[in-house]
Amino acid sequence: MHIVIMGCGRVGSALARALEKQGHSVAVVDQDPTAFRRLGAGFNGRRVTGVGFDQDTLREAGIEEAGAFAAVSSGDNSNIIAARVARENFGVEHVAARIYDPRRAEVYQRLGIPTVATVRWTADQMLRRLLPSGAEPLWQDPSGSIQLAEIAYAPSWVGHRLSAMEEAAGVRVAFVTRLGEGVLPEPQMVVQEGDLVHVTLRRSELDAVEAAFAKGPEEGGH
Repeated sequence: MHIVIMGCGRVGSALARALEKQGHSVAVVDQDPTAFRRLGAGFNGRRVTGVGFDQDTLREAGIEEAGAFAAVSSGDNSNIIAARVARENFGVEHVAARIYDPRRAEVYQRLGIPTVATVRWTADQMLRRLLPSGAEPLWQDPSGSIQLAEIAYAPSWVGHRLSAMEEAAGVRVAFVTRLGEGVLPEPQMVVQEGDLVHVTLRRSELDAVEAAFAKGPEEGGH
């Protein structure tokens, strides 16, 4: 996949190296050409000097063939504008924006842009927003046998009842993060785009649950 990153600070450069290490092609955009030094000599991706929400700059970075876009500059407004341009003007599927003010998170989430607040930011969180797959353990009991995990799911689940996901995987959903807030499941609850699904399960069940969520309702027959 080709991925465009706006911002080459500590976060952007670390993200770029991590994604390239995974085999993706990466382009990094920054207004300051000296910022690209953080990428190191071993980085083989594109370095594009310019404003990250300028459409011509984004085209130069390969946004038209990009499958993901990360806005991780030092400005909240620049990040959200760039993220919206990537999604709304270029139709990039996976878009994420870092913010410094967590109070703005819900507003941005309502615009359909997954956000990661700096106070709880980790490279793993940003990577999961760009390349959702598998499961991310959030908690486990002292024995390690029971886990609470955020589990990625196929986009085809959107619009289907949460209960159908539970039936397909044979588990119960503990809660859903929607628009930045935790929501307890209800009988008629339908999966919405951007929902993060958190499941409590036995560790031994993790692989099977991941597979069921990744299949989607059509393949799973639910």
